[in-house]
Amino acid sequence: MPDFPWDLLEPAKAKAAAHPGGIVDLSIGTPVDPVPELIRKALADASDAPGYPLTAGTPALRAAIAGWLARACNASGDLGVLPTIGSKELVAWLPTLLGVRPGDVVAIPSVCYPTYEVGGLLAGATVVRGDSLTALGPGPVKLLWINSPSNPTGKVLPAEHLRKVVDWARERDVIVVSDECYLALGWETRPVSVLDDAVTGGDYTGVLAVHSLSKRSNLAGYRAGFVGGDPALVAGLLAVRKHGGMIVPAPVQAAMVAALGDETHVDRQREIYGARRDILRTALVKAGFEITHSEAGLYLWASRGEDCWTTVDALAEKGILAAPGAFYGPAARQHVRIALTASDERVAAAAARLT
Repeated sequence: MPDFPWDLLEPAKAKAAAHPGGIVDLSIGTPVDPVPELIRKALADASDAPGYPLTAGTPALRAAIAGWLARACNASGDLGVLPTIGSKELVAWLPTLLGVRPGDVVAIPSVCYPTYEVGGLLAGATVVRGDSLTALGPGPVKLLWINSPSNPTGKVLPAEHLRKVVDWARERDVIVVSDECYLALGWETRPVSVLDDAVTGGDYTGVLAVHSLSKRSNLAGYRAGFVGGDPALVAGLLAVRKHGGMIVPAPVQAAMVAALGDETHVDRQREIYGARRDILRTALVKAGFEITHSEAGLYLWASRGEDCWTTVDALAEKGILAAPGAFYGPAARQHVRIALTASDERVAAAAARLT
């Protein structure tokens, strides 16, 4: 296994924490705003739950997930759905759960969330990076990860590109898994799901989409995620997860129903992040940074044309902690990822220090 990335950030964190005005931690996309009241109430109301919950999710939760995918992702076909214990555990274990074995290849984007690579390594597979379908390396590709909106870059893949990926994969019997945890946070463009009718036409064979309520509903502490797509693949995942005890707690399942049934809190949170984004983007540009992609998601992908660790150190001197691009792949060594997930007061402090 590679080193856990954030352990490598401890020296910069200590330097930033020594700033007289305190640290502004923009390195991790962990929500800081309150959990909406209607979700907390649903959790509390379901807290008397002495029995084992359903691995498949309650009928109400399955209906809520399917309904949300139909509305938010424009998915009109027959979906398989399954709640998960957040999305990170699913990302890490999905290759293993789908039968990826040594000798198989897991393909991941050239710049991406580190857990895609970790999941392939846990399964004993060969992991290859690349954004071109014609250059994915040796061996039979078993699973192909795509991520739109991207973490860390904020890049959004259009429907035409997603359709080409799905067509390519189906010709080769490759499973496509799309990480769409930031789908609700489009800024300069509207993100499109791989389940959208414009991509798959209601046929989800060989296709899965991973979603999370951590970002849209501030539920990172609840560990509330889900996967939807090919009913056969979802049925296989359910069978294995039953054996493994991979079960979302019953109160969290009830909270998920409430969260998926309400978009008002999502719109409100998007406005909050949008305001923080405007402040940080303006300050970074004034400070000499170039912002690339970043049209969706919770991050600004910034560069000063130097090694990312040099940038991280310079920001730490100002009491600002950023994530180095090296965490996300060799192609990202001149970028840093700036998260929008800090309080209004801390975002204002960061902007003042930058400018």
